[in-house]
Amino acid sequence: MQKIAATIALDHFVSVEDLTNEEVLTLIKRASQFKKGTISAQVMEPLYAVNLFFENSTRTHKSFEMAEKKLGIEIIDFEPSTSSIKKGESLYDTVLTMSALGTEIAVIRDSKEAFYTELINSPSIKCSIINGGDGTGQHPSQCLLDLMTIYEEYGHFDGLKVAIIGDLKHSRVAKSNMHMLKRLGAEVLFSGPTEWMDDSFTEYGRYAALDDLVYEADVIMLLRVQHERHESYNDALITSYLDQYGINELREKNMKPSAILMHPAPVNRDVELQSSLVECERSRIVAQMSNGVFARMAILEAIIAGRTKNKTTL
Repeated sequence: MQKIAATIALDHFVSVEDLTNEEVLTLIKRASQFKKGTISAQVMEPLYAVNLFFENSTRTHKSFEMAEKKLGIEIIDFEPSTSSIKKGESLYDTVLTMSALGTEIAVIRDSKEAFYTELINSPSIKCSIINGGDGTGQHPSQCLLDLMTIYEEYGHFDGLKVAIIGDLKHSRVAKSNMHMLKRLGAEVLFSGPTEWMDDSFTEYGRYAALDDLVYEADVIMLLRVQHERHESYNDALITSYLDQYGINELREKNMKPSAILMHPAPVNRDVELQSSLVECERSRIVAQMSNGVFARMAILEAIIAGRTKNKTTL
């Protein structure tokens, strides 16, 4: 096993907007190398990470855990339900404690948007922060694995038409992806219920009817209807969602032959996507889940390189 030597070095990973296009492409290529097995890496001395997930997660949480294990990182067990959070301890004080105990990396998901700002600006917190999703803000590691999946398929982003469809207003995936896709040269399109469309999206792409988009999109990226973030739940809308705003078998047949389907998962089957299409030939949903491990390995590798660089310059 070779010593980790990333081609970029990061202090924290909290937003894709902090990265240059070149850095994003470097991470994508490193992730692909991990996936192909052309590089392998193990930390050469003990390094400790803690995964602090204060919102439910399967894919992000466990793929970070798998990525950490593949890199030889020691994982410090943490369970919110049995921690001092239950005594009223703040996120800041939890991370401060983990840092004081010697944890070098903290992967965090929290309902508060931009929770990481206070943490990365604290002189007392020495661990590197990775954003595993901040409320309805951003989801940078999901963005990276989505970009990796598209890049695997097409080898570029320039000129691709990527349609992001669904619960736009509440989606941190949409916010991360629309920014980077536009920066990398893709044409971003939006569709879904108009009440879940925010004016801020118009800066990144145009809104169109779903039945028009399916004919022209190279990538159809569906978003989960986030029941847990809706103050009022419209049963009638959800019942009719697949017919109005989801991809059913008829719409799938109208897609370009080379077009692919994506979804960050978990999929609400027969809501955003007809159940029979979740694992269809053009679906890349399973590939996204697999790519999540390798994308997060690339992120962790860059963080480790950043910490190594900082040590050598002290």
